[in-house]
Amino acid sequence: MAKIWKDSDVSLDPIKDQTIAVLGYGIQGNAQANNLKDSGLKVVVGLKQGGESWKKAQGDGHKVMTISEACKTADIIYVLIPDMLQAKVYREEIEPNLSAGKALSFSHGAAIHWQWIKAPNNVDVIMVAPKGPGSKVRETYLEGFGTPSIVAVYQDYTKKAWDRTLGIAKGIGSTRAGVIQTTFQEEVETDWFGEQADLCGGCASMIINAFETLVEAGYQPEIAYFEVLHELKLIVDMIQRYGINGMWRRVSETARYGGLTRGPVVMNKDVKDKMKKVLKKIQDGTFNQEWVSDYQKNGKNAFDRYMKEIDAHQIEQVGKKMRQMMWPGSKE
Repeated sequence: MAKIWKDSDVSLDPIKDQTIAVLGYGIQGNAQANNLKDSGLKVVVGLKQGGESWKKAQGDGHKVMTISEACKTADIIYVLIPDMLQAKVYREEIEPNLSAGKALSFSHGAAIHWQWIKAPNNVDVIMVAPKGPGSKVRETYLEGFGTPSIVAVYQDYTKKAWDRTLGIAKGIGSTRAGVIQTTFQEEVETDWFGEQADLCGGCASMIINAFETLVEAGYQPEIAYFEVLHELKLIVDMIQRYGINGMWRRVSETARYGGLTRGPVVMNKDVKDKMKKVLKKIQDGTFNQEWVSDYQKNGKNAFDRYMKEIDAHQIEQVGKKMRQMMWPGSKE
């Protein structure tokens, strides 16, 4: 069984006098920096000078400085910039300002696991990975609760790395819900697999195929959109709140019988075998090499070229009209 910590198990005392430099002020950086500050911890925000986020972070009450200055000041350097920028920023601005006893902290383990960043032996390397988007991390904190996180220590130079890790987890509110011990390898491989086979890739592909099946059979695309895309959130919300069988108990008997008997026909052993191939390519580094190479060669076009195809698909054209009907005035 995995080790789990709750709020009463953890203290902020070990890190209350340490300065945490949050690098980046995107969705996660914004949320975590504000939660840490509101928990009474010493936070500075490191950003590219003159960037769009600089004034926003200052407006939120943070002391803002360049990434180099923040790293020089900090005891804990919390890297919350996009994955593909981390290696360059590390070489140019973080590494020159690392000294013995400092900690490198992440919310995703890819840069360390795949050695995009090779940390020196005289620092702690830790991870606090919230299991939700930054907006949820902030929202649940303000509600007096928190978003669960998974936590890991890759390198414990000071012998206090776990105190630092759990202190950050408490500071962002995660221990209120609970934090679970993992490893950098497990976090990266399961995270990428979930994104590719289920949460993002698998789900989006399933929706598009279901939509095409109905439209090609002569059904109106607007009706198909409602049935295979719009209503999915209702089901996912029930699964998240009540579990899979809890969902089955809350849908109609016809939906229950049809889903239980036909679901395995669609998502069958062949699909599971393909999922295993996707996982294998994550585990052996094939996907990592492909992703890094494609991004270095094409930048954001590494994924934008695929998104353009989806933008042109009928489901997105119909969806824009349907979403305007349900959320008038909203921008996509």
